[in-house]
Formats: sequence, C-alpha cells, structure tokens
Amino acid sequence: MIGKYWSQLTSPGGRQTSAARRGSVDSCDDRDTNSPFTESDAGVEQEERLLQRGVTQRIERCLTEAKASSLHCQVLLLPRRLTGRVGQDVVRSAADEPCGLRGASIGVHVECRDGLRSAGIISPDPSVTPTFELSVIFKADKDDGWPPPLKHIFDTNKVLKLRPEYRLVKRKLYSSASPVIHDFS
Repeated sequence: MIGKYWSQLTSPGGRQTSAARRGSVDSCDDRDTNSPFTESDAGVEQEERLLQRGVTQRIERCLTEAKASSLHCQVLLLPRRLTGRVGQDVVRSAADEPCGLRGASIGVHVECRDGLRSAGIISPDPSVTPTFELSVIFKADKDDGWPPPLKHIFDTNKVLKLRPEYRLVKRKLYSSASPVIHDFS
C-alpha cells in the first residue's frame, strides 16, 4: 500500500530502529502468537504509527524552516502534542484514498492577523502524482498572552504562539466534489 514510503521509515531489516531502544530490549519481543491475525494487525498499527511519526516530523520541519522566512519570527511556540495530533488526523484523512498518504499533497499554513501564510508543502512520495490535497491550517494566537511585565522581554514581533485549534481541508484534485473542512480544537 505505501511501498517506497514505508521502506524509508523502517530499517533495512524491516524493523523500526530507535536510539532509545537498542540491544536486548529491542530483540526481546513477547507477542502472543496464537492468533493468526496478530502479526498482520500489529503490522498495520506499526505502519500507521510510522506514517504518523513521519508526517509529524515533516510538519515540524516545515514550521521550523518557515520561522524566519514566511512567519517572520524567531521563536514559534506550539501547544504540547499539537503536531502529533495533526499528524494523526492527516494519516486518518488519507486512509480512504486510493493511494493513501502517498497520493497526498500536504500544504502547511499559519493563519495570522494579516492573513494566511504558507509554511511549506509536503509530498510524502514524490514519485506518485497527487490525487488529493490536504491543507493544514494552524491558527496564531491573536492575543500574544504575555503578562505586561514579560512583554518587554518577549518582543511580540519575534515570538509567534499557535493556538491548539487547527483546520484540515481535504480537496480531491480529480473530482468536482466540494472540499471537506474539519475544525479541531
């Protein structure tokens, strides 16, 4: 289903590797092997987790690279686990598509006071022609939220704080169907 993209996210042996899990911990696996579906179910869950992690990292990279260029800030403050939730929702939105996440073109945007700013575009598999477009729209906090004694420390032009709410817009590229808009909080 995800072919080349899957192989990029796993080690050559097909197992996920992590700096935190090595040696005997990584080789010790106590799965219940009585069920014929255990391996395939675990593989699907593992695949989804890897896809989500990959999308999350690429969204974070887009936001990091856009700080100085299009977002015009030095510090970007995100609510805890925001990019993880967004990554999960992106993977879920792509699940019912013919090519899955591989057929997506993912635009990352930030809605600021002066309009929508593009943070970047993610192509999960550049060898696949996109069949649908997902726009992830983060919302900047209109009120910078800093108490008056701290406002002079954090120059509001240098710090951009994102709210926990975001919007996901899905548009099929080769269809006349209307875009589907999901607001998350």
